[in-house]
Order: sequence, then C-alpha cells, then structure tokens
Amino acid sequence: MVRIAILGATGYSAVELIKLLLRHPEAEITVATSRQEGNPPLASVHPSLFGRTNLRLEDLGPVAVAARADCVFSCLPHGVTTSLVPQLLATGRCRVIDLSADYRLRSADVYQEWYGERHADPERLASAVYGLPELFRDQIPAATLIANPGCYPTSAILPLAPLLKERIIEPDDLIVDSKSGVSGAGRTPKLTTLFPECNESVSAYNVGRHRHTPEIEQVLSTASGLTANIVFTPHLIPMDRGILTTTYSRPRGEVSEERLFDVMRSFYANEPFVRVVDHLPGTKDSSGTNYCDITVRLVRGRVITISCLDNLIKGASGAAVQNFNLLFGFPETTAL
Repeated sequence: MVRIAILGATGYSAVELIKLLLRHPEAEITVATSRQEGNPPLASVHPSLFGRTNLRLEDLGPVAVAARADCVFSCLPHGVTTSLVPQLLATGRCRVIDLSADYRLRSADVYQEWYGERHADPERLASAVYGLPELFRDQIPAATLIANPGCYPTSAILPLAPLLKERIIEPDDLIVDSKSGVSGAGRTPKLTTLFPECNESVSAYNVGRHRHTPEIEQVLSTASGLTANIVFTPHLIPMDRGILTTTYSRPRGEVSEERLFDVMRSFYANEPFVRVVDHLPGTKDSSGTNYCDITVRLVRGRVITISCLDNLIKGASGAAVQNFNLLFGFPETTAL
C-alpha cells in the first residue's frame, strides 16, 4: 500500500481526490492537513465522507508529513506549496503531486508577471514534470515532483495539441473561449460566487489577463515545437461543475473536416480518458468522470473544437490520480 498525505484537505478538489483514493486498492490515506483548530474529523468538513473514513484534520509541518507518507498531494493555494516542497523532497521519503499552479510554469519571471509575486523555489521549475499524461506520459514515472495541470488549460490543450503537432492550424492566432462551473473558483467565499451574484447570470472575467494563459501557451508550444499564442476568455456559468471550451483557429492550408477527425482519433486512439465524439458534447456527458470529450468542426474556413470535462476530476483530482498511478506503476485507470 502507498501511504498518502493530502495537504489542504478542506477544498472541493481535495474531497474529490479523497473519494477517488478511498476506492483505490493500493492507496491508504494516512494524513489530511488543515490549519483548523482542534483536529476535527475530516467528515465534519466533508459530510459526504461520513462513515467512509475516520481521518482527522491535522496541522503538521512538512517533515512530519513526509514521515507518514510515500506520496503527498498538495491541494493548497498557489504560493503556499513552494514553501513546503523543498522540505518534503529533502527528506528523500516521498514524491509530490502539486494541484496548485506553483510549478506549472518553467520561468520564474513569467510566474511573477502573471501571479504578482516572486517564485519561492525557482530552481525546481525546470525539473518539475507537467502532469498531463496524454502528452508527457513518458516523463511522469521517474519524476519526484508533478505539476498537475489546471482545469482550463487541460480543456484547451487536449483539443489543440494534435492539430498543432500535425501542423494543421496556425499557432499564432488561437482563440480559446471557456465556460466553467462555480466550483472552479474554489470553496473560499467570494462576492462573485455568492448565489445571488452568480445565479441566473453568465459573466466573463479576467479578460486578457487570466493566469492560465501562459500555461496554455507554454504546453502547446512544448508539445508542438511551435510558438503558440492565444487569446483566452474565461466565463463563469451558474452550475456546480464542468467546463466547456470552444477554440477557434485558422488552418495552414486546405483541410477537410474528415481529416480533422482522423487526426484527433489517431492522436488519442490509445488514451483511456479522451473521447473524440461526432456529436456536440455537453458538460453533463463528462460530469463526475475523468473523461475529456472532444469534437471538431470546419466552419467558413475556421477550425472549431469543442471540449468538455469535469473541472474537479479530469481538471484536477482525477488527473492527479492518473499521475499517481503512473508514478507508482499501477494501471493508469485504477480508481478512475
């Protein structure tokens, strides 16, 4: 059994991760951390776990965590994980899967530009492996630090990467339009995610300055060998979970819709969690699953892709379990 620690166990991604790991035959959750006083039962924070675990929340330092875990999942906000990872890895006892954005970008300068603060562990950025198995599976098993992808980036990267890699679309005129459920904003209360504010309303936010922009560009560029430039516009949709992303791009030459589907299906033929579909997918199709559904259309000389995924699973905790399985040699679909 692989002993598991979950840092920041009170959030939405954390509870989805816990549910997946509780049914994993080779995983044992031994630590769940939080700064809450009194070591409350985990089920008191997540009532859906009542009767499924006796774990209590603990406020532990990284050395104490590493002594009780072989793999650490960090569900902490960005800027926090970097203060813990150096100490966790220095023990030589555990591997880390970070669900925050702290190790996704390779440049500390780019991180500072988009996140507004200096990176606390810049020398480790080059060695962290971006945990999107569909593109970087070969690099994951030997890694000690996995940067779990963002939910928006996953929904944009998976449909665009095959088309860029096959040189079918232009890399410098990519438009990404995404709609996300409210859980994507996290569990901490915010004015914009209060029910009276977001119910029966659709709104764009962080137009032209969303922090996932450089992550999408970096991964698409790395995967394709081209320099990708995107315009990314996220929207908040009044639903609990799910992301629908539509991308628009210009073909590099003559291309048919049949050819576009052939490229997609060939690229993802052996991927267990990417479904290339003929119909127009909706968020309910992938809700509660680790699937990303993708389709493609050719409309008036533009290539349009539509993708859907569950932001808390394929966009966060499900991808983390995929990475966990690859790190420790289990079948990739275990518990998923």
